[in-house]
Amino acid sequence: MTEDTENKNETPTPQEEAPDLAALQAENEELRKQNEDYLDSLQRERASFANYKRRVDLDNASFADRLLGDHVKFFLPVVDDLERALLHRPEDPDCDSWISGIDLILQKLLKALEAKDVHPLDLKPGDLFDPNTQEAVTHEENDNYTDGQIIEVVQTGYQIKDRVIRPALVRVAK
Repeated sequence: MTEDTENKNETPTPQEEAPDLAALQAENEELRKQNEDYLDSLQRERASFANYKRRVDLDNASFADRLLGDHVKFFLPVVDDLERALLHRPEDPDCDSWISGIDLILQKLLKALEAKDVHPLDLKPGDLFDPNTQEAVTHEENDNYTDGQIIEVVQTGYQIKDRVIRPALVRVAK
């Protein structure tokens, strides 16, 4: 046999394998720890990005609601005028078609606002005054109401979701 063939057939002794095996096991353990560190870091980054994305989405939704509120405020005086027109409707029977037309316009406008999640504040005489959603135009003595109760809603307030875009103007008993 030639010398090359003899070297190929030789198997290493267990003493020669042991240092290589121990070194490989140590390297394997080090790589496992490094892998765990990378996985942990990746999971943290994913969670951080998910939180960032959620925060941005909430900020964008809040911004959109603020913009919608700013734009809706332009139409609220029109709603008020239509409501006033209906409160002071003429008694002439010839005006019935005019009155129903005004009422239809008002209902259409209110439905358009409702479609954008804009709702009037639900207030009635006797409710307690809340400075977060209402603005008192007068404080009056009144025998029919106790201190802090609403006597009359002078102007309807509106909100988008739970954010007030226009407080209600109310008369309050003292």
